[in-house]
Amino acid sequence: MTSPSTGLPKRVTVTPEGPLRGQLRLPGDKSISHRALIFGALAPQGSRIEGLLEAGDVAATQAAVEALGAEVVVEGPGRRTVRGPARLQEPVDVVDCGNSGTSIRLLCGLLAGIDGLSVLTGDSSLRRRPMARVVEPLRRMGATVDGREGGRLAPLSVRGGGLRSVAHDLPIASAQVKSSLLLAGLSCGVSVREPRQSRDHTERFLAAMGAPVARDADGWLHLAGGQPLRSVDVTVPADISSAAFLLAAASLIPGSEVHLPGVGLNPTRTGVVDALRAMGADIDIVDEVDDGLEPRGTLVVRHAPLRGARIDGELALRSLDELPVLSVAAAFASGPTTIADAAELRVKESDRIARVAAGLRSLGVTVDERPDGMTIHPPEGGPVGPATIDASGDHRLAMSFAVAGRMTPGGVTIEAADAVASSWPGFYEALAALSGSSGGA
Repeated sequence: MTSPSTGLPKRVTVTPEGPLRGQLRLPGDKSISHRALIFGALAPQGSRIEGLLEAGDVAATQAAVEALGAEVVVEGPGRRTVRGPARLQEPVDVVDCGNSGTSIRLLCGLLAGIDGLSVLTGDSSLRRRPMARVVEPLRRMGATVDGREGGRLAPLSVRGGGLRSVAHDLPIASAQVKSSLLLAGLSCGVSVREPRQSRDHTERFLAAMGAPVARDADGWLHLAGGQPLRSVDVTVPADISSAAFLLAAASLIPGSEVHLPGVGLNPTRTGVVDALRAMGADIDIVDEVDDGLEPRGTLVVRHAPLRGARIDGELALRSLDELPVLSVAAAFASGPTTIADAAELRVKESDRIARVAAGLRSLGVTVDERPDGMTIHPPEGGPVGPATIDASGDHRLAMSFAVAGRMTPGGVTIEAADAVASSWPGFYEALAALSGSSGGA
């Protein structure tokens, strides 16, 4: 049975099928794709984008910038030209962000600087995700933002314009919050400090467009308001968060060797490589290039026995989105793995700590769950299926347990498997192709 909205199967069973071998061009980086569209809408001269991710989350951002008056011309798969209006305009209808937390939080900051009233909503999963972390600092800057439970939940209404410069000392490291505040600060200026550095794609875009963000010795970021932005053409690198599933799978499956060209190597995003290497993975980086916006290169991964490790602190932050698949990899390693300082996983598309732990337990893995992470104790002889995982609303849960299915006797069945549409619609086909299968996963 397929999903009428995505055309993808709603139920997929993944079983062991031998090694993964070959080269695969991965989808474009989701975080950079969102920003390429948003910043393109701020540059009336026109920006060309190559390698844009063709998936549900990015489609929501494209529709949103078009609702604000930007022209987006589709020139082929992954290719867009974006031309912003002289001034972004108040949208005439509610802006639907679908399942995309990046879309709603970044747009909230962008809209705070636009005169008029805007309303942002999303699907049932997005409407449960915390928004106060963006709403409260934007209110301090003078925006009128409201929503359910006093602005804690979407839908959100944003009456923008007339902002003032404020210094925000953030309690958590969040690229979405930081980026939202920098977008709001384009009109008035802003200063932001995080307890740890989150991914810096927004700062890189601003620097390339002529509005550099200064960082002082105390970790404060300072953006001056009123700076004109020039257009910038973007080659979106392949998404390292998508690469993570194949890095883990190829590491686990004997006889595997996979080459992944053009993957983004931003140092704030390569935690998954460092974490897997700490677990004993054999991963090389070759053909590195840097076009001045984002570095990229080819990842080469070969099978190697994995061992338990500790993933916490800065490493946990740099691999936050990849922690679900790292948890799966840990279930097949020798010795326990501890993941800590990752409480943010509880407020993603799902409570990823609870749901990953439950999924691993269904495979016979002992998991000690904590508020900020878990300790995974691989069973003697390895995880065993069959097992069924409900991935409803969470693409990373679906793909992580597909990786588990490749190593689990009896396999893993994924319910609501079409959740992958938000970031990698072709995931199951790619996994099958690398294993030499002519069918689905």
